[in-house]
Amino acid sequence: MIPFSILDLSPIVAGNTAAQALHNTLNLAQHAEQLGYNRFWVAEHHSMPGVASAATSVVIGYVAGGTKTIRVGSGGIMLPNHSPLVIAEQFGTLESLYPGRIDLGLGRAPGSDQATARALRRNATGPDTFPQDVVELQQYFQPDDSNQFVQAVPGNGLNVPIWILGSSLFGAQLAALLGLPYAFASHFAPNDLMQALSVYRAKFKPSEQLEKPYAMVAVNVIAADTDREAERLFTSMKQQFLAIRRGKARQMQPPVDSMDDLWSEFEQAGVEQALRFSAVGSPDTVLRKLTSIIEQTQANELIISAPIFDHEARKYSLTLTAQVRDALAAQQTEEVTIG
Repeated sequence: MIPFSILDLSPIVAGNTAAQALHNTLNLAQHAEQLGYNRFWVAEHHSMPGVASAATSVVIGYVAGGTKTIRVGSGGIMLPNHSPLVIAEQFGTLESLYPGRIDLGLGRAPGSDQATARALRRNATGPDTFPQDVVELQQYFQPDDSNQFVQAVPGNGLNVPIWILGSSLFGAQLAALLGLPYAFASHFAPNDLMQALSVYRAKFKPSEQLEKPYAMVAVNVIAADTDREAERLFTSMKQQFLAIRRGKARQMQPPVDSMDDLWSEFEQAGVEQALRFSAVGSPDTVLRKLTSIIEQTQANELIISAPIFDHEARKYSLTLTAQVRDALAAQQTEEVTIG
């Protein structure tokens, strides 16, 4: 069975607070754990009115402390915003508290606009030094070495799996060179997906962490009892992307019956192009779309983004998606048996 995981941004919905968004994140993770999802990742974004997961390491600790078995990690930590030593210490602490359950996904983008990046007080050349920073971070997790003057404590000697996240060929090449698992952000930037996967698999070099390529593909999945209801729920995400494209990011808005009066044809084309890697509909529709995505990408794992305004509707969507996952597994078992 191909594993399904969850990507969460702790969405702050209109009329609500960051506190409630974070409580919802833990509740969603607990629900995902009961449903047998593999990982629960949260992402670093800054100065975003609709995102409560900016202090990503803190949120990971909160989620890991409130769950028991599901892996918890970052999707991702934007390394240009931080010193590698600080991240090694943070994730060394998390691994010490929740051994065998912590993932460290790393991204190269700042996760914000340039003004916010400056406010984070990191060097503007951060993205240019990303490969060196990743290697430095890896070194902090190596076993105790008396010759290494600076050490991460906690951190050194701990097994914290590092992932490279990306939406272009750069991340694919780096993940392949370092022999690391790779996650592609096709849920909002699908253009280079197939080429990136091809480059990653072709150039992969085995490492101590990973013997062969392992690719996780991100996809938006919004499931409901009917296609019409799922499409309606999807309008909240469309409104978010529209607002960001207009430079006016805001809290997640309630779904609407129609987007026609909210965007121009040009804006509609841009948003739908960015979100085309989505499976939205009834369980049968989602099953059909995810089957196609898995066949197309040959992904080792799917990570599901399911931003829905109503928390209970979001949990129900994950329940239906877990049923789709199980149906896919049954199909694969039947194909193997027949073959």
